[in-house]
Amino acid sequence: MKCPYCADPNTQVVDTRENDDGDTVRRRRRCPACDKRFTTYERVELQLPHLVKKNGSRTEYDREKLHASMMLALRKRPVTTESVEAAIDHIEEKLVTLGEREVATDRVGELVMRELKRLDKIAYIRFASVYRNFEDVNEFSDAIREVKKPRTAKPKT
Repeated sequence: MKCPYCADPNTQVVDTRENDDGDTVRRRRRCPACDKRFTTYERVELQLPHLVKKNGSRTEYDREKLHASMMLALRKRPVTTESVEAAIDHIEEKLVTLGEREVATDRVGELVMRELKRLDKIAYIRFASVYRNFEDVNEFSDAIREVKKPRTAKPKT
């Protein structure tokens, strides 16, 4: 691995750790030339399907674009980066297991909403409002009712 600071091709691995799921390896590296440290991640590269947009055009799946849209919905929300990465991994896993060469962006949007609903209700509402193109307050109300937890009845005394 080439050093990102000085471009020396000889770096040393000083620590290797797997994540809890065992699907990603984190390596801490040190460059002997400039003595700087950096982290690399290693994960299996899966063949993800192409996406078919609403207008019929096709595009390649882009993890960074998905990450950016989720982070926009999660802006200033108390959700860890690890949780977001795990949610994206889960979405990608679903896309791969579909076994399709092409998947509609609507399907990806629904998968994103399912993960956001699990991670953070406010982020879910934010994403849904843009994704479903809410046009009036009633649509917001419906989405809020969808995520609202049913209240338990207080015992009568």
